[in-house]
Amino acid sequence: MCGIFGVLGSLGSADSARHLIGKMGATLTHRGPDSGGVWLDVNSGIALGHRRLAILDLSEKGAQPMVSGSGRYVLTFNGEIYNFADLRSDIEKVAPDIRWRGTSDTEILAAAIDLWGIERAISNSVGMFALAVWDRTKRELHLVRDRMGEKPIYYGWLGSTFAFASELKALRTHPAWQGRIDRSAIATYLRYGYVPTPMSIFSGIRKLKAGSILSLPASVGSGYMPDPVVYWRLSDAVEIGRAQSFSGDAHEAEDELDAILRRSIKGQMISDVPLGAFLSGGVDSSAVVALMQAQSSTPIRTFTIGFSESAYDEAGHARQVASHLGTCHEEFYVTGSNAFDVIPKLPNMYDEPFADSSQIATYLVSKLARTAVTVSLSGDGGDELFGGYNRYLLAERLRTLRRLSPPAVTHLLRLGLKGLGTRTVEPWLDRLTRLLPARLVPLLLADKLQKLATILDAGDDESIYQQLVSQWSSPNDIMIDGREWIGFHETWASAKQLTYKFREEMMYVDTLTYLCDDILVKLDRAAMAVSLESRVPLLDHRLVQFAWSLPPAIAEKGRQNKQLLRKVLDRYVPQDLIERPKMGFAVPIGSWLRGPLREWADDLLSTERLRADGYFVPSRVRERWVEHLSGRRNWQHQLWAVLMFQAWLVSGEGG
Repeated sequence: MCGIFGVLGSLGSADSARHLIGKMGATLTHRGPDSGGVWLDVNSGIALGHRRLAILDLSEKGAQPMVSGSGRYVLTFNGEIYNFADLRSDIEKVAPDIRWRGTSDTEILAAAIDLWGIERAISNSVGMFALAVWDRTKRELHLVRDRMGEKPIYYGWLGSTFAFASELKALRTHPAWQGRIDRSAIATYLRYGYVPTPMSIFSGIRKLKAGSILSLPASVGSGYMPDPVVYWRLSDAVEIGRAQSFSGDAHEAEDELDAILRRSIKGQMISDVPLGAFLSGGVDSSAVVALMQAQSSTPIRTFTIGFSESAYDEAGHARQVASHLGTCHEEFYVTGSNAFDVIPKLPNMYDEPFADSSQIATYLVSKLARTAVTVSLSGDGGDELFGGYNRYLLAERLRTLRRLSPPAVTHLLRLGLKGLGTRTVEPWLDRLTRLLPARLVPLLLADKLQKLATILDAGDDESIYQQLVSQWSSPNDIMIDGREWIGFHETWASAKQLTYKFREEMMYVDTLTYLCDDILVKLDRAAMAVSLESRVPLLDHRLVQFAWSLPPAIAEKGRQNKQLLRKVLDRYVPQDLIERPKMGFAVPIGSWLRGPLREWADDLLSTERLRADGYFVPSRVRERWVEHLSGRRNWQHQLWAVLMFQAWLVSGEGG
C-alpha cells in the first residue's frame, strides 16, 4: 500500500521538477512512511513519484518508481497483486531466461506489462491497485484503477500541467492549483454523504472510474481529457454470471463459496509484515476471520471497537467469535471524547467532504490495529454481493405495500408517520424493546419510521431506492445555486436492463456507487491515515462473478439475508454467536451532537457562519439543528453531512 503521484507537461529544470514532485510526495508520507522515490525525464516532461509502505520484498529491490526489465515502462504502483506468484510462473514459461531483481509484486507486474502490454497484464492480475505507467517508447502516460475501486486516483489539468495523485492533497501543492468548489458536487454530496465518481469536490479534477485505464500522450495540448477505456465492467460480470448460472444444489453452492473464499483469503494473507483482521462479530468479518484462522497455524490478530451505548456496541459479540476461533483479540471502547479528538483530523484525512459517520470508528479500529500489524483484512463487500442490507428487504416490502394498498390508505399512513417525532415514538418503543430479546430490536427504529414516511412519497422503484440511500432527500432545497449530478440515473437504467428483481437492481447500483465511493473510500483513507494496509477479500472479482451466477432459489433461500454466506460461516462459528439484527458500523452521532459535540457543531452551524460561507440556506439548516437538539426529531445524518462540509471548509482544505 503506497501513495502515487506525478505530472506530465513542461517541467522546467530538473531541480524545479524535483522540488515540485517532492512537495507532492511530502503530503502522502502517511501512505508510504518507509521510503520515497522519484523518476524524471525532463525532456519528455514526465515526473513520477512514490511513497512506499513496504509489504512484500522489504528490500530496496522493491523500491519505486520502477523501470521494467526491457526499460520501456516506468511504474509507480499502489496496492497489491495477490496472484503475483502465478503471474511469475506464467511469465517464466514464455521468457525462461528472465532475470528477477527481487520478489516484489511490482516487478512481476512490470514484467507482465513488458510481455503482454498494459491491458492484458492488468486483466490477468488479481488485486487492488492504482498505478501510473509511463511508456517511454510511445511517450504516453497511462493511469489504471482496479476493478472494484479499492484504491483511489485523482487527476486533472493544473494550468498547462496534467497531474495525478492518490489523494487530492498532493495536487493542491501545485503552483497552478485553483481549487474552485463544484456546487453540483456539493448538492450530490448532500444526498449521498460522499462525492461520487467521476466527480470530485473541485471543478476540473476527477476520480478515475473503477476498472478503467486513462491514456494521455505527451503530445496533446493542455486541457485535453480523453475518456477512460474500460477493461472490466460489473455489467459483464453479471452477464457472464447469468450465462454460466450455477447448476448445482444449495449444498454444492456452499462448497463452492467456501472454496472461493478460502482461495481469495489465502491469497490476501501473503505478507512480509505482521497481518491481522478487523472483527465486528457480524457475518462478513466473522467469515473472513474464520477462514483466515482455518488456514493459519498461529492465532490471527483481530481488532474491534465498542461503545458504552449498548445499542451500538458489538464488541461483546466480536469477543465471543474471537474466543471460539482462538484469535489473539484486542478491543477499544470509544467515547464522545475520543470522537472529538478524531474530528479535527477528518478534513485532511478525506480531502473532500465525507459524511459517513462510521468514518470515526473505522479510523479508531485502524489505529488500534496499527499498534500490532501493518496489514489488516476487512469484511467489506458482503452486503452488496449477497444482499445483506436491511434496506433491500424494506424496499421490497414498501413496493408491495404501495401496489396493494389503496392510495388513500398509503396517504394516511404517510401523514401519520410524519407526525410522529422521535420524542413521541421512543417511549413506546422503549416499552416494546423491554419485551423483546435484544437480537430482535432494530437499531434506531424511531428514525427508521421517519424514513418510512418519506419513502412512501416515492413514485417508482428508483425513487424508493433513492430515498432509502439519501441523507438529504431534497438537497437543492438547502443549497444556494446547486444542482445535483444526474449520473446516478444512468447507473440505475443500466441495472434495470441487466437484473431481474428489485433487490438485484439495488445490489448492482450499490456496488457501483455506495461501495466504491463510500465504503472503500472510508476504509482506504482511515487505514492509510495510520499507515495500515487494508485488504478486502470479498471483492475478489472471481467471487463477484460467482455471486452473480447464483440462481434466486439459492441466493435468496430462507428468510435471512446473506443466507449462503451464513451457511458457510455455520461451518466454523455456531449460529447463536452470529444471529442478531444487523448493526453495521454505526456510531452514536445523534446523542454526541446533543452532548460532547454540541458546542463544536453549534459554531459550524451558526447563522452568521452559514450566511458568510454562502453554500447553504441558513434558516433551513438551523431549523433541523434546533429540532435535533430538542429531541423532537433525530436529524443526525443530515446534520453530519452539513457539518462535515463546514469542517472541511473551515479547515482550509476547501481552497
